[in-house]
Amino acid sequence: MTEHADQQTILIVDDIDTNITVLAGVLQPHYQVLAARNGALALKLARKKDPKPDLILLDIMMPEMDGYEVCRQLKADPVTSDIPLIFVTSKDSVEEERVGLELGAVDYITKPISPAIVLARVHTHLALYDQRRELERKVRIRTEELNATRLKIIQRLGLAAEYKDNETGLHVIRVGHFSRLIAQAYGGNEDWVDLIFNAAPMHDIGKIGIPDKILRKEGKLDEGEWETMRSHTEIGARIIGDDDSSPLLQMSRDIALTHHEKWDGSGYPYGLKQEMIPLSGRIVAIADVFDALTSVRPYKKAWSVGDAIDLINRSSGSQFDPKLVDCFNKVIDEMVEFKDRHKD
Repeated sequence: MTEHADQQTILIVDDIDTNITVLAGVLQPHYQVLAARNGALALKLARKKDPKPDLILLDIMMPEMDGYEVCRQLKADPVTSDIPLIFVTSKDSVEEERVGLELGAVDYITKPISPAIVLARVHTHLALYDQRRELERKVRIRTEELNATRLKIIQRLGLAAEYKDNETGLHVIRVGHFSRLIAQAYGGNEDWVDLIFNAAPMHDIGKIGIPDKILRKEGKLDEGEWETMRSHTEIGARIIGDDDSSPLLQMSRDIALTHHEKWDGSGYPYGLKQEMIPLSGRIVAIADVFDALTSVRPYKKAWSVGDAIDLINRSSGSQFDPKLVDCFNKVIDEMVEFKDRHKD
């Protein structure tokens, strides 16, 4: 495959070898080709960084995990959500095509395939994908000033909660940067990484609604006080609201509501478990705990970085998502460097 290293990459997903061979024969003169015979392998290959597929050709009728479910998972994962996907299937009803397109596919090719049609559709959608990425790049450049202003507003809203608490405004800044580093290590696309960076500072906005006598108490909270303190997650979600038109506010709400949920289901407010917890909330949970442990608070001294890392690793699989703990370990040096430059 080395001779195709500079070419775009197509991932073919089909449980029948003959179908893979036919499609690969059509595409290999023009593209680098990856192949998967089942949905689980397809998801793994789609998340590869080298090479990352530029387009996926996906069969629908497969055992264990059908193409529709593979598509759902690809579109739900920020690492793979932007990869264009074409269903290639013997199913040819209008209803089945509608379902596929609603799930996020960009096109639908029926079997038996026509090589000319496959090449034309693949070429068209790769060109559209390239155009979209270039347009997004230009839009991103032109809106940098707007994004910077928006970020400052969000950080100041987060800062409002910190002024009411015993923490400092730098905590929300650090949590945002830590979350971005972990999200990058996870492999999220650039837009999604920027989104979590902008949204993470809102994680504790609900503390605005917690009485000062509880927030500023230096001793141990009793059960009733803890119950009130835990309500800051739901208060934060209500403050941010449920605005379907704003991805930033949607993620901010998810983070505010779920950053105290735990991987094993023992967290709050809803006792969500594993991937029921939004990915953004699972990332911010690690970033928030690391910064809280290594910072001075009226009720505790700062932990050493080593002790904080040990606790987070010991909590992998119980409090934290194991995959995200691995990501945390990959970027810890960068996190410590940023924290040293932005001390309270």
